[in-house]
Amino acid sequence: MSKNVCVIGSGPSGLVAARELRKEGHKVVVFEQNHDVGGQWLYDPKIEDEELLGRDNFLKVHSSIYASLRLVSPREIMGFTDFPFGMKKGRDTRRFPGHKELLLYLKDFSECFGLREMIRFNTRVENVEMLSFPNFGKDLKWIVKSKEKMAEKAVEEVYDAVVVATGHYSKPRLPKIKGMDAWRRKQIHSHIYRVPEPFKNEVVVVIGSSLSGQDISMELVDVAKEIHLSAKSLDISEGLSKVISKYDNLHLHPQIDSLHEDGRVLFIDGSWLIADTIIYCTGYSYSFPFLDTKGIVVVDDDRVGPLYEHTFPPSLAPSLSFIGIPRKLIGFPFFECQAKWISQLLSGKRTLPSWDEMMQSIEEFYHSRDVAGIPKHNTHDLADFEYCDKYADYIGFPHLEEWRKELCLSALRSSDVNLETYRDSYEDEEMLQEAHKSPHFTQLGNEAVTL
Repeated sequence: MSKNVCVIGSGPSGLVAARELRKEGHKVVVFEQNHDVGGQWLYDPKIEDEELLGRDNFLKVHSSIYASLRLVSPREIMGFTDFPFGMKKGRDTRRFPGHKELLLYLKDFSECFGLREMIRFNTRVENVEMLSFPNFGKDLKWIVKSKEKMAEKAVEEVYDAVVVATGHYSKPRLPKIKGMDAWRRKQIHSHIYRVPEPFKNEVVVVIGSSLSGQDISMELVDVAKEIHLSAKSLDISEGLSKVISKYDNLHLHPQIDSLHEDGRVLFIDGSWLIADTIIYCTGYSYSFPFLDTKGIVVVDDDRVGPLYEHTFPPSLAPSLSFIGIPRKLIGFPFFECQAKWISQLLSGKRTLPSWDEMMQSIEEFYHSRDVAGIPKHNTHDLADFEYCDKYADYIGFPHLEEWRKELCLSALRSSDVNLETYRDSYEDEEMLQEAHKSPHFTQLGNEAVTL
């Protein structure tokens, strides 16, 4: 059965959702607040209008990408199953290319499958709510209120189903630090960090030592006077340790105890310094300010729930679904698998378990995380290839290839040891050759890998 489906967002998950839904015979409209596809990968240098810590409900800037950002995973593992992320003449052919190359890949994907015709650009979804609330997701319809950038008024339309594909790297997650509001100097979240030049000769405190904290600290060493990296734990990777030893103006500190009006930053070990700027590299929160489910789906300390398999709210599925919620997995093939499952549920080709079974599955998952001591805000951090394969089995989707898993792990191991150089020197040549000989790369003939 064909449904009218609204997809919110044209980043990687929204694009593959649109493709799979149309392939399954549905009528699809994709709403995209920006002028082009790409989502997070559509670099936006204009950050002047954004609140410095990104505390507004509806953000003005979606992408959190900084100018120098390069992929942390090798390109070979990133592609959708039938559209390898190959190298193209005249483009960025590095194995860990800059962000623009991934945007070009997504544009190629859109062109190849004719996806742009389904997308309404410069159109922001302001509100999504149920038209009526019948029994257990049956015949549920949704009112979608959207506004085109230049239009005077918003428009309301009715859809059979809504797929939320808005990403989760936009809304800053901020720590609660004593004196944060009283500290009068510059505080920004990495969401609006773009280039190092504004921090010339400054004393900068970077809070958070994971990916963006490491990248931004390394980029600031040539520009800032001093960089002080505050980490949750001083038990850091060998790679970060080497970088800190190498640069005289980069220093490691424990967590911050408090901030003071005179510019002082006091750390929990009693040490302190006076800083010009604090950059919060403290990650992102899930946020769906447009979505009104009457309290059925909530975000509680970054746990979006209840969601069966991180995708379906049992009371509203399959009429409402989310793509791209899980983190720490090989994204694109997983989004593709989610998109296929959603499309087939909406057409009636497949069915979900009963409400009771779905809720029990969710409760068991939450319990397993609690027992493992995983904080609630890491609910959707999966880091588990087996989970991806189990998910694929719901619809007979192929498991992740061994080479894909191995190239992913070798990049993680390498970055752990050689943080500054892992993107340009690697020791996985054998596995790389295996990848290039695999059906994933040979399906398009030679153009997928030739330079």
